[in-house]
Amino acid sequence: MKQILRWLILGGTLFFLAKALKDNWLEVATIRIDGVGWAILAIATGVTLLAHTWAGWIWTWVLQDLNQPVPSSEFIQVYLKTNIAKYLPGNIWHYYGRIVATKNANISNGAATLSVLLEPLLMAAAALIIIVLFGSQFAAVNTTLVGQILQLLSLGVVLCAVHPRFANPAIRFLYRLKATKSANITQPTIPFNIERYPLRPLLGELGFLGLRSTGFILTISALNSLNWSQIPLLLGAFSFAWLLGLVIPGAPGGLGVFEATAYELLRHHFPGPVVFGAIALYRLISILAETIGAALAWLDERLAQC
Repeated sequence: MKQILRWLILGGTLFFLAKALKDNWLEVATIRIDGVGWAILAIATGVTLLAHTWAGWIWTWVLQDLNQPVPSSEFIQVYLKTNIAKYLPGNIWHYYGRIVATKNANISNGAATLSVLLEPLLMAAAALIIIVLFGSQFAAVNTTLVGQILQLLSLGVVLCAVHPRFANPAIRFLYRLKATKSANITQPTIPFNIERYPLRPLLGELGFLGLRSTGFILTISALNSLNWSQIPLLLGAFSFAWLLGLVIPGAPGGLGVFEATAYELLRHHFPGPVVFGAIALYRLISILAETIGAALAWLDERLAQC
């Protein structure tokens, strides 16, 4: 059923994007980017690369909060090298690569696994914070009271999930379950606890979303003039589309889901061809930035070994 659901989601998003391309193809083909526009796109690529590097640094903060101090530069390299693997089918291989790298650095299995679970959860919490603040900006009509309550409840659930009072009992339960299945009654129930609320990583993820949003906003500005009043709209719409790409299964790297959601949210506020062209360009910029980050991390690692 999971495989069928993934294929249905992927097929539906690709069909939606194909229809949007068909409806806007003639106008998209007429878009021209001047020298200033190309310079802005280059800056957007640099900002997106900075965002991924920043996310790698935040991952080291998460490990530190789990009492697993690690060399920041080395683990940022690991993060950048594994990041490109999220586009492989399954959308889990970047997490797997990070777990293997942390285990090779003599970090416990539990801490390694929990670090890669907490990171996307904190990213989701940061996205929800931005959506709560700016979500009404991209809605066709003002958000209803019920919608606002659901947003706040979702944010509350995610913020509570990473609180030690709720997270530690969940971790203990999972370890007991694992020990029972393996019939290893001598295995310790839990080798560590989350000792404090991961506030610093959460604030860091807000910075990550801010940098990713900035790259997207710059991409749109390369195709169409913007004014400051449209920035909150773009922040909220990007965060919502990015969050759906993160949580919906069957979309490696959010491919397709992010594009379809962003197009649907923004086509009422900007010309359709501009929105479609900017979204397509931003996907290329994201992949290029991730590829450059992985290549630079690999090169830096090789130079360090020489």
